[in-house]
Amino acid sequence: ILKTENVLILIVHNSFVFTGCSDTEKEELYGTDGEEVFHSDFIGKKGLLTLPDFADFVNSTSYDGFYEQSVGSLEVCRNYLDIQIKAYSGSDEKTEPPHTSIYSKYDVMVGVENDLICHMTGFFPPPVIISWTKNSVNVTEFMNSQYRPNHDGTFNIFSHLKITPEEGDIYSCTVGHKAILGQPQTKTWEVDVALPGVGPSVFCGVGLTLGLLGVATGTFFLVKGNNCY
Repeated sequence: ILKTENVLILIVHNSFVFTGCSDTEKEELYGTDGEEVFHSDFIGKKGLLTLPDFADFVNSTSYDGFYEQSVGSLEVCRNYLDIQIKAYSGSDEKTEPPHTSIYSKYDVMVGVENDLICHMTGFFPPPVIISWTKNSVNVTEFMNSQYRPNHDGTFNIFSHLKITPEEGDIYSCTVGHKAILGQPQTKTWEVDVALPGVGPSVFCGVGLTLGLLGVATGTFFLVKGNNCY
């Protein structure tokens, strides 16, 4: 609530919490207004604030103990996992396939380290299965973000691959999901760095040459004209 010149302004925020588990996945995150604020890193065994530094309205101590709480929530989730699987087996669960794109984080320069990002969004339910190749050879040194909920109830996730691009390299990101069984999506990205063009220099040189020829021609006709008198 903000108060300015005897006027009260009520600001409403939408907060959410997401807890998920499967045989291979475990997830808990907190967010506000569609943005992630905190998530539990079960590999690093700690909680992480994920808003940028300028979001100083978030007090880091507000999430003290949340990681420990998420560990307990995960145990409850896994204890009921078999029951939930049996309850929903055979049901017509609505599924949505992922929409996938691939791009570099920075402008591409040959021989300079960069990040290649594969973004999957609009899918339901998690998880998605992600794999990468470089020149048709599988690579495993990539990292995936947390699953993040979209406003429509679907999810999105980022996969990051560190690369040092060389001319002609071809990378691919392949995504599998239960909505596209047997038809995984593959997006490719090719290192294609444009070499500095010679066009402007050539055109400038041609223009200068033609200009000088025009001056010389004009001078010639002027001299010939003067000789006629």
